[in-house]
Amino acid sequence: MTAVIRTEQLTKTYGAHRGIVDVDLEVLEGEVFGFLGPNGAGKTTTIRTVLDLIRPTGGRAFVFDIESTQDPVAIHRRIGYIPGEFALYDRLTGGQTLAYFANLRGGVDRAYQASLIERFDIDPSRRFKEYSKGNKQKIGLVIALQHRPELLILDEPTSGLDPLIQQSFYGLVREARGEGRTVFLSSHILSEVERTCDRVAIIRDGRLVKTDRVEALRDLAHHQVELRFAGEVPLEEFRGLPGVSDLAAEDHLLRMRVSGAITPVVRAASRHELIDFVSREPSLEETFLAQYGHDAVEANGHDR
Repeated sequence: MTAVIRTEQLTKTYGAHRGIVDVDLEVLEGEVFGFLGPNGAGKTTTIRTVLDLIRPTGGRAFVFDIESTQDPVAIHRRIGYIPGEFALYDRLTGGQTLAYFANLRGGVDRAYQASLIERFDIDPSRRFKEYSKGNKQKIGLVIALQHRPELLILDEPTSGLDPLIQQSFYGLVREARGEGRTVFLSSHILSEVERTCDRVAIIRDGRLVKTDRVEALRDLAHHQVELRFAGEVPLEEFRGLPGVSDLAAEDHLLRMRVSGAITPVVRAASRHELIDFVSREPSLEETFLAQYGHDAVEANGHDR
């Protein structure tokens, strides 16, 4: 299959600060590709460099086999893009903003634009400055989607959206894939990428650590479990259970990390009187620390 996006040892530094280092990516035509990592990992820097919004320190990026620094206009003509953070014209209404970008771009099907406005439940009569963060995000998504681009590059696209609108967005991503278009989607939410993507690349501290089918994300899935017992903590009963690690007991409280099925833990706990049983899905940052080591995940003021 044709590679729509390809990078070769793409590197960007900000003086003494790390951006991205030797990133090798290949996004194939017609797939939904997830770019996953905690905040500060290098997702936004990669996207901005691929689009020639910032220049690489080293390496190269190609979109549609065009080197990004050679003819970015030809690339931008064929994409839809929503940045992680953006500002539009405060005094224009939502409808005027969409019309402005549609006219600027040309070739927009007004009926399709209207369907997007309806699906995202946008009130186009309100001024942009009056919108909530979620409604501003909806406007940005319509701008990116309304001309049915060959390639969608979406940086944290569901930020601020309520769950119902998120479902509408996921449906639009599936439709784009069904039409043979390509989607490159950055996120820090494991479940979002698992739900929408075919393949995923995981970036941490500016370097790719894994590229695989999205099914491989299930290897990262785990829960943090806390059991509070009425009596003494039966620590040895939990040691050695399938998927259980990082056991820690304190007073009447037992903490552990559980990968895979939680059933063995529930069965062991049911033999004792419990005061509380808490199970939570960890943040992506916690998952990365568990999977790739316990050194701190760097934060970088230039990137998310």
